[in-house]
Amino acid sequence: MKIEQIYTGCIAQAAYYIESNGEAAIFDPLREVQPYLDRAAKDNANVKYIFETHFHADFVSGHLDLAKKSEGQIVYGPTAKPEFEAIIATDNQEFKVGNYTIKAIHTPGHTLESTCYLLTDETGKPHGIITGDTLFIGDVGRPDLAQALVDDLTQEKLASYLFDSLRNKIMPLPDDLIVYPSHGAGSACGKNMSKETTDTLGNQKKTNYALRADMTREEFTKELLDGLGLPPAYFPQNVMLNIQGYDSLDDILAKSKKALTPAEFETLANQAEAVILDVRHEDDFVKKHIPNSIFIGIQGNFAPWVGALLADVKQPLLLVTPEGREEETITRLSRVGFDHVLGYLAGGIDSWEKAGYEVDSVDSIKPEQFATELSEKSVVVDARKPSEFEAEHVENAINIPLDTINSNFAAVPKDETFYLHCAGGYRSVIMASILKSRGIHNLVNVEKGINGIRNAGIPLTQFVCPSTLK
Repeated sequence: MKIEQIYTGCIAQAAYYIESNGEAAIFDPLREVQPYLDRAAKDNANVKYIFETHFHADFVSGHLDLAKKSEGQIVYGPTAKPEFEAIIATDNQEFKVGNYTIKAIHTPGHTLESTCYLLTDETGKPHGIITGDTLFIGDVGRPDLAQALVDDLTQEKLASYLFDSLRNKIMPLPDDLIVYPSHGAGSACGKNMSKETTDTLGNQKKTNYALRADMTREEFTKELLDGLGLPPAYFPQNVMLNIQGYDSLDDILAKSKKALTPAEFETLANQAEAVILDVRHEDDFVKKHIPNSIFIGIQGNFAPWVGALLADVKQPLLLVTPEGREEETITRLSRVGFDHVLGYLAGGIDSWEKAGYEVDSVDSIKPEQFATELSEKSVVVDARKPSEFEAEHVENAINIPLDTINSNFAAVPKDETFYLHCAGGYRSVIMASILKSRGIHNLVNVEKGINGIRNAGIPLTQFVCPSTLK
């Protein structure tokens, strides 16, 4: 069977392309749809269907633009209520794409409309199943994202629905079936996803905690909800864009890709209350940046961090980018619904400085210097996740995970100089930029994070649960 996974690492998302006998289908497309059209053209195929597994929360799908440009029909599963024309499939409804058959299998749990698609080849043999956010490799979808859309819907109810969907709809399928999920490790749609992006259903039954045959409904619910943090603030906004519709990416690029002089840039920053978003490498930002700008480097998990930290997709943005990466930055912002880019600084930070405008920097040291300065009196803030912190950390360090900084700002030391680090240097600079934009300048960034600290010979300690102490 001809199926291709089109994986986008920066948001840990997988779209799928199948083609048979001149007809093609796309599953869960990203916002920029030209690559799918080009892929179909390569096969001399027409896009017949655009299948959506659910209303996505972590990215804005490209279903509307793709339908307009291909005349393909959008398909959702049962109970979906989009505010645009679409086929709402019934449970077990079949669709033909050339000689292939796609069966919609309603699997509520992650969301109420969540639907998997069983793929059957030209011989009638089931080949694989596109599971969306119902089943991942090593995990299942979190059941707390659809609560706000339906009265009296709780994460416990959704977890119970997911328990039934997995056991009644997915687990009875053949063990040699290939599982094609919508996300891999790094996505916020689950908590325990593997780095692998496909597997057989039989192996998942053996290794995925949520598919244990002897698991009770209560055990499933408890394990699924345990350790589940709050979803990023932009998730509900992306859901509504996917339900209600959005502007074409072509229109977004046309209005946003504007080169601005330093004077124009400064005027817009003041008049539009825009956030200045600097997407260069962290080493460049540390050396020189526009005061009060926020750093989120495009080389990392850029779009999810923008969504998690800026939160409001309607926030006006002004960009400082590496030369030649302006359109890429605007496109990647649009993937998570940030469509209000006002323009970018022509000539970058150098043009800003040459025009006589002020620049700022981040006090930053190498881990070897940190090793010589560290003492029992030193205050150290660790910006990594709690699980990373518990595995190993500098003794007496304070853990303030980057994704909690907006709600945990009060925990930041404000009366004394502190050292700030993460795992490799990316997240700590993001946090430093946010703190400096709020008037907190009493920080020293430690380059290369815990990796550099370890290599510098600084002893690290592990978190010990009080219950294990005697």
